[in-house]
Amino acid sequence: MFGLSPEWLLDEDGKPVVSALVLSHPEQYERLRTACPEAASTAVLAGDPCWDRLLAARPYRERYRRSLGVGQGQRLIVLNSTWNPESLFGDGDGDDLLPSLLPRLTSEFPTDEYRLAAVLHPNIWHGHGPGQIRAWLDRARRAGLALIDPLNNWRQTLIAADAVIGDHGAVTYYAAALGTPVLLGAAPLSGLAPDAPVRDFVRTAPRLVPALPLRPQIDALLDQHQPLSEPAEFVSSAPGESAARLRRHFYDLMGVPEPDAPARLEPLPIPRYEPAVPMVPLLVVTRLQGSGQVSVTRYAGPHPAPYDTVGDAHTAVHEDTREIDELALADVVFRHGLSDDPRFVSPAHWAAEILDRHPHCGLAAYVTGPGTCVVRTRAGAQLRLEAGPGADADPAVYASALYAWLGAGEPLTEVFERGLTITSGGRTHPVVVSPA
Repeated sequence: MFGLSPEWLLDEDGKPVVSALVLSHPEQYERLRTACPEAASTAVLAGDPCWDRLLAARPYRERYRRSLGVGQGQRLIVLNSTWNPESLFGDGDGDDLLPSLLPRLTSEFPTDEYRLAAVLHPNIWHGHGPGQIRAWLDRARRAGLALIDPLNNWRQTLIAADAVIGDHGAVTYYAAALGTPVLLGAAPLSGLAPDAPVRDFVRTAPRLVPALPLRPQIDALLDQHQPLSEPAEFVSSAPGESAARLRRHFYDLMGVPEPDAPARLEPLPIPRYEPAVPMVPLLVVTRLQGSGQVSVTRYAGPHPAPYDTVGDAHTAVHEDTREIDELALADVVFRHGLSDDPRFVSPAHWAAEILDRHPHCGLAAYVTGPGTCVVRTRAGAQLRLEAGPGADADPAVYASALYAWLGAGEPLTEVFERGLTITSGGRTHPVVVSPA
């Protein structure tokens, strides 16, 4: 019973090593009294400040989603692992589940329909080192995985999540308490107290089946989800009260009068804007649907698109990709940057330079903002693509849609008049096309 057993709470003389042991729920006190009665007198029921900060921040969910670049209609899937060998991440050997899942997640989940983020326990970072963690997850990060700071932004990411693939750790349990759909990729019971609520949760929560396709499992989880009441009930018996209870007890321990002003917790800040910018070659599947309508689905590989994919395919590659040999084969080359970046002279200059350097490339796209890009075609047309009302996709998607339109022999004059209507990421995006 980790944390509540005598070896953790008593000194060599059998006396408690702490003056106060903060618990969040009476059920923990009952387990403490059974496992280590000598320490029961130190127990303080003070709620859970982490849970209280999560509850207070829930109204800002959409801001947290936007900070991760999660568009309207996109689903944010959070991968969460605690820190022991039986966790989702494991201990770094070849049998760990999460590293084997990542290439499949980026292959099976369309880039513009799903955003992926990983929240790893601080002890994973400490045990393996930040450099090793980033090296292991390098390709997944370049394919669009957000690697979340384990100390500062994991709560905001959890609030923003549409679903969590996790294990028996506390963060996964917090997710379930928030009402978020949870799929357990690792579910060991051996280290959990037989009477702990988290054990019942791990025993009964839906399981990920690694041998089966992943996307249908996530979609089914989201469609069939029924929030559980037990996790929220057992996280804290005093939601919203932890700051007041803890401060009162701290001042009692010091023998100092408590201040008159209310006790407050620091609110969760809005993380800086970090949208997904895929740096690996993208397989882009398009279908023309008439009257300037184009559907676009992008996959970040490394495997081919799902077998049932229908449409024409081309390759879109970020100029700064590590797979530089793929640039010579790219149909669309793109980059994101400021329109007045002196290193590239101008978006038009950069686009002309790209087409000169890569003869196979049919269209170069310089993304200048969240809703705009400047493109140049192989025929020499220089165009500006701008998001219309309600459009909310990566402008590189707009460039791929235009490439598909022109590749099918359709005229520019029609999209000048009507614009493009792009279906991507589960939404329709009107785009205005004009000469740059």
